[in-house]
Amino acid sequence: MSHMVVVDLEACIGCGTCRSLCPKVFALRGDPRKCLVKDPDGDPTDPACLEFAMDMCPTEAITWQGG
Repeated sequence: MSHMVVVDLEACIGCGTCRSLCPKVFALRGDPRKCLVKDPDGDPTDPACLEFAMDMCPTEAITWQGG
């Protein structure tokens, strides 16, 4: 099984940093706004953006699942 990105919705504050850094992978939805993973496999055209979004998340809500 390959790993995929997941977001802890309890920790997510909806700041939008992930969407700004990696728009092909993340979106914001709902009320209150929370991060939605559009593509759990990442962005094949910019694989580094996913790791950068994880690093820049202020609540560390974005992680890898699986392995």
